[in-house]
Amino acid sequence: MTMPPVWAELAYLVAAICFVLALRGLSSPRTARTGNLLGAAGATLAVVTTLVVGHLHHLPAILGAIVVGSLVAVPVARRVAMVSMPQLVALFNGVGGGAAMLVALVEFISAHGHEAHAALAATVFTVVVGSVSFSGSVVTFAKLQELMTTRPVVFPGMAVVTAAVATATVALAVAVFPSHSTAVVLVLAAVSLVLGVLLVLPVGGADVPIVISLLNAFTGLTVAASGYVLNNVLLLIAGTLVGASGTLLTRLMAQAMGRSVLSTLFGAVGGGSTLGATAASSDRPVRSGSPDDVAILLGYAQSVVVVPGYGLAVAQGQHVVKELVDLLAARGVDVAFGIHPVAGRMPGHMNVLLAEANVPYDQLVERDEVNPRLATTDVVLVVGANDVVNPAARQPGTPISGMPILDVDTAANVIFLKRSMRPGFAGIDNELLYQQNTTLLFGDAKESLTKVVAAVKAL
Repeated sequence: MTMPPVWAELAYLVAAICFVLALRGLSSPRTARTGNLLGAAGATLAVVTTLVVGHLHHLPAILGAIVVGSLVAVPVARRVAMVSMPQLVALFNGVGGGAAMLVALVEFISAHGHEAHAALAATVFTVVVGSVSFSGSVVTFAKLQELMTTRPVVFPGMAVVTAAVATATVALAVAVFPSHSTAVVLVLAAVSLVLGVLLVLPVGGADVPIVISLLNAFTGLTVAASGYVLNNVLLLIAGTLVGASGTLLTRLMAQAMGRSVLSTLFGAVGGGSTLGATAASSDRPVRSGSPDDVAILLGYAQSVVVVPGYGLAVAQGQHVVKELVDLLAARGVDVAFGIHPVAGRMPGHMNVLLAEANVPYDQLVERDEVNPRLATTDVVLVVGANDVVNPAARQPGTPISGMPILDVDTAANVIFLKRSMRPGFAGIDNELLYQQNTTLLFGDAKESLTKVVAAVKAL
């Protein structure tokens, strides 16, 4: 194999450094944009360098694929609504896993299965994990896009079927080594695709963000294995970075929800606790208020914490809530945003949403920091969140049992903005709605906030 020139190796090194710095930048909302640009610059440098020194035999086809991909991806990325960002991430992640799987298949077929054992093992690993990542991400996308039910999907005997498919996957993977058969590898890819579907179907409710992170880690590992197969050090580095960071994020997300990764993937298959109700909450009386009532509570408070959730993203109300917060701050009210790590449908969803409205980073307070101050907070304004403030997390036997929540029920007053009394994403009732210190303001979050803003201005 021809070694690349020194300048190309240096370019790959710079690209790898950009990837490392990108992850460092993405660790904070303040530096996330810079980190994203660094990552894109590193990827661009790597692609251009490969095109120049790669001695590629199908360069026109490759350039054509890049153009077509860009024509599809750029408009989608620019036009996607913030509320749809999680499913876009899931879909792009799946595409990465699928691409790695296809590369592994092509390499296997080109070598006629006569690769060294280590390379063959990496190829088989890429086929299996890439297929699982692809099909699992497609199911996750369908759940988030509500093309299918967001609840866990189970059927009688599902545990047995899943175990049988997993066993068949392992058996086929082992059979590749003595047989070196293309047919066996293709069947392995097909069975692995089925396994990915079976693993994600039982996941529902608030567990979806964990699965997104886990599948992201899977894709990173397949890219790293592809780097070994292709003898490309940069792919190995990039894939390892994504796999490692995705694994750490998965663990952090699971801890933030009081879950283990295994219980997330297999809990519903065994009849676990990820199943929730879809019916509206009980018909017990609640205390509802008007925008004027809410404005009075907020305008004359000394301290207010705003808890954003997925409903705020759906309503695209981040700019209005920013206007409300600025009005309250101008009246001398101490205002902050209480951010739960799994509010929304992907890690950091609320941080990105509020950054779009230019909310100062120092107003975003994470759960562990904001919880101690909630008991002395005059008003907590919950906008479109539900599961992350549900006291049912403190009780055994519920879909969110053990999940660390924002303790908004300890505040002096709680204002809950909701469209209806239907439960949240986990599909269970929220006792917070029936507390004596809770006032509900029904309606679209953006419209309700606009009315509250007008009422605060009139005080």
